[in-house]
Amino acid sequence: MKYLVTLFWGFFIGQAVNYIGSSLSGSSYDFVLASGMGLFIGVMVILIAKTLPDQRHEHATK
Repeated sequence: MKYLVTLFWGFFIGQAVNYIGSSLSGSSYDFVLASGMGLFIGVMVILIAKTLPDQRHEHATK
């Protein structure tokens, strides 16, 4: 479930960032690009989180 929530927020934050960025730069808003970038960054966050050691379990065993 936490992976779905991460992808959900990655999608929506990607949309917001792309919309604001395109407005500031004067270019057109691209829904497909914003969706792809948001989901890609969400997947990267999940992969980075999976590769990092779990700090909670290390402190509990000491």
